[in-house]
Amino acid sequence: MISDSYIILRNLKIQNANALSSAFTIGFPAMTAWLGAVHAMQRKLNEIESFRQIEFNQTAIACHDFKLHTHKGRGDYDWSIVGTGNPLTKEGARPSFIEEGRCNLCVSLIIGCNHLSRFTFDEFKTAFESILHAKIKIAGGDILDFGAIEFKKPDSEIEKRKLLNSLMPGYILIERRDLVKESMQIGNDALDAIIDHVALHSVCEKNESGEVTWAVKRKNQGWIIPIATGFQGISELAESGKTYNQRDNTVPHRFAEAIVTLGEFKMPHRLDFDTAFWRYDYQEKENIYLCINNGGNK
Repeated sequence: MISDSYIILRNLKIQNANALSSAFTIGFPAMTAWLGAVHAMQRKLNEIESFRQIEFNQTAIACHDFKLHTHKGRGDYDWSIVGTGNPLTKEGARPSFIEEGRCNLCVSLIIGCNHLSRFTFDEFKTAFESILHAKIKIAGGDILDFGAIEFKKPDSEIEKRKLLNSLMPGYILIERRDLVKESMQIGNDALDAIIDHVALHSVCEKNESGEVTWAVKRKNQGWIIPIATGFQGISELAESGKTYNQRDNTVPHRFAEAIVTLGEFKMPHRLDFDTAFWRYDYQEKENIYLCINNGGNK
């Protein structure tokens, strides 16, 4: 996807972001949350007369720091989610508790942009800072602080490489759907394919002198994780306002379930510029709403 310029938002510090990216994964927030936040930023900007035409069409996410809110006591076998203590009810009883995995993290974003010029960037920066300070959440988390907001229009591969490398130290998340496809081609279903690549295997090796050593290995090298990248519709599309307790009565509604695949964190200098970016992909016939990336389509 072509962008005529790029907005760089550095060192975005987020507190209490949603780490439960799907029904059975916990960790880095879902890609739908990141692209959804960027789309929300665009919609807020479109309310301003000067930026009605502005469009954010792709996003790269570089993670600099990540802290999952979990705890493992001495002698415990499993990790536990660190939850919140809700206020007592009128009767003095503790209300029902819903486990919500949370995380604190620091990221930088490169946002592909159209219809923004250098001449309007100062006005844009003021409006964008106002949105980040008070009008937006990211993955349900609060924005505590952010660094420089920059405007770049790289005209060569060298300039694109410098822009990408400026995100270091950090790791950019790309999609590795190719690993899931390879595993499914030999008979595994999708869930088994994901587990096959993230599972840790303890391997015993014995040398000539009889000494035994143990090592923990994974199927593939690299920082491979499960990630939620979209939704599969599981019901017909209903007219707006026809579904009971629908959050937004002005839009059509359908029930959906999360789509989970594999992703990989890679250092920016190991990536081509275009493979770092995520964008939306709506497949109407299959009722699929996806966030896609070129990293796994090698």
